[in-house]
Amino acid sequence: MADLSGKHGLIVGVANKRSIAWAIARAAAAAGARVALTYQSERLEENVRDLAGQLTDALVLPCDVSVDQQIAGLAPALDREFGGLDFLVHGAAFAPQSELTNPFVETTRDGFRVALDVSAYSLVALTRAVMPLMERRGGGSVVTLTYLGSQRVFTNYNVMGVAKAALEASVRYLASDLGPKNIRVNAVSAGPIKTLAATGISGFSSILQIYRERAPLGRNVEAAEVADAAVFLLGPGSRAITGEILIVDAGFHAKGI
Repeated sequence: MADLSGKHGLIVGVANKRSIAWAIARAAAAAGARVALTYQSERLEENVRDLAGQLTDALVLPCDVSVDQQIAGLAPALDREFGGLDFLVHGAAFAPQSELTNPFVETTRDGFRVALDVSAYSLVALTRAVMPLMERRGGGSVVTLTYLGSQRVFTNYNVMGVAKAALEASVRYLASDLGPKNIRVNAVSAGPIKTLAATGISGFSSILQIYRERAPLGRNVEAAEVADAAVFLLGPGSRAITGEILIVDAGFHAKGI
């Protein structure tokens, strides 16, 4: 486990205890970091505050990543509380349910816009907002969450696959922009995990079974394993890694037939 003692981080995308972002928050806190969690709406606020209560001195802030004013409000709050920022974990993703059930060719303009805005552009906007806080610390690390559906077609993943492809391209461009500031930008591509987002994908159970059958390790991955990989990317052990997509899927991506 990386040592994050004395580090401060912002973690966006916690919805409930099954969220990968929550697993990362727990792992980062266990490694010594103090974290701030955000909630997207009043409906999710109680969940996030309850989870934050399990961590030491966690900060809870509102942030709907589709609203520029709320993103802009994060930096002053983090500055007052932390005096800077060492890392950002971006776990926000969303597409309207109809865009996941209808064939991709029927993707609506509005559905496409929402998926790309929430799932990809929000990484750019959040990174820009906290960049000055990281510069103050002499650099930092940004980690986002993606999936193999960015590169291959998965049934019922549809516009989210396109959004994740845009997210991964954003990782590379941000890494190039921010490298001179010693800010690293990477992504963890996780195998399928039963999260709130996964429940919106029809046939998800069969995807889990296929992974178990074909992955070299012969199993699915757990959120804690993805979190450990993310914490590695947040810590000093990955100080020369940027623009990378680290796949944590028990080796499924390496197999052909």
